[in-house]
This record gives sequence, structure tokens and C-alpha cells, in this order.
Amino acid sequence: MTNPFDDPDASYYALVNDQDQYSLWPCSVEVPAGWTITHGPAGKQACLEHIESSWTDMRPAGAQRPPAARVDPTTPSSSAAQASN
Repeated sequence: MTNPFDDPDASYYALVNDQDQYSLWPCSVEVPAGWTITHGPAGKQACLEHIESSWTDMRPAGAQRPPAARVDPTTPSSSAAQASN
């Protein structure tokens, strides 16, 4: 079996997951669970250009939130801290 990513004439999708991470994906292969088609079917170069213009922050979505919005699992919540007083 040849690598489906090596076929210059194949059709591709641009996919995105729930962490806003993108992937080039051959149309001949089933889209994996957790991924959504955002572009295509189209040529490889068109999908790569879509990914490049769309994926502007390489960090997973959870790391993109402002620090104040992140939950520190080692810090008790304010309601738990009040309950212990």
C-alpha cells in the first residue's frame, strides 16, 4: 500500500478537531472520529493553503484561553474554600 499523502493528484480535506488543530486528510480515507471537514474536497495545495490561513495559533484551544479563564486543579475552588471556613 502506498502512502495516500504522496499522491499529487488525489483529493484532500482540511480537517479541524475540538482543540482547533488542523490536519490535511486524503478523501480516500475515512475521516476519524472527533474531526470535522472545514475545506474540500480539493487539491492538496488548496487544502494546505486553507490550513495555513486558518490555523494561526498552533496551541490547542485549551491553552489559548487567557490565564484567568484556566482552572488550576491544585487550587481549591472558592466555594470549597468557603465551605471549609
